[in-house]
Amino acid sequence: MAMGLGTGRGIPPLTVRIARASNPRGTTAMWMRDRLDELFTDDDFADWYPADGRRGLSPARLAMVSVLQYGENLTDRQAAEAVRCRLDWKYCLGLALDDPGFNHSVLCEFRDRMAQDDRADRLLALMVDRLAAGGPAQAAWAGAYRLHPCAGSNAEAEPGGAGH
Repeated sequence: MAMGLGTGRGIPPLTVRIARASNPRGTTAMWMRDRLDELFTDDDFADWYPADGRRGLSPARLAMVSVLQYGENLTDRQAAEAVRCRLDWKYCLGLALDDPGFNHSVLCEFRDRMAQDDRADRLLALMVDRLAAGGPAQAAWAGAYRLHPCAGSNAEAEPGGAGH
């Protein structure tokens, strides 16, 4: 299966309007989209998929689904259901309200691809580099880090600070 396209660069306007009306303060998933957009792009996964064949799902979206799934401690079935049913997840993933989602087995297949060679380590390093590079994602990361109960109170303990 070839790599899918469409990481959801833009959020459909109706999805934005309904998600914001339903969750005026936002949710963790919405916060992630607003502050960490483009943490993953499909180009990051180009060597994971053959260039030809039937198009699959966007690997950048699957990576974000995996992050949301881990954060909420969901099974693959629950995560796939959240993609189908939850407004905040559709917002985070840049999906239309009528997007049907995918079969839960796709997440297992995605993890199998990630487990090959050093892909997981490379993806983590890329994520850390993007967060450390600055901009809104780094500011969001630093803010979240400061809220962590084990975080130090000095600047050296923050991501991107001295000693990192």
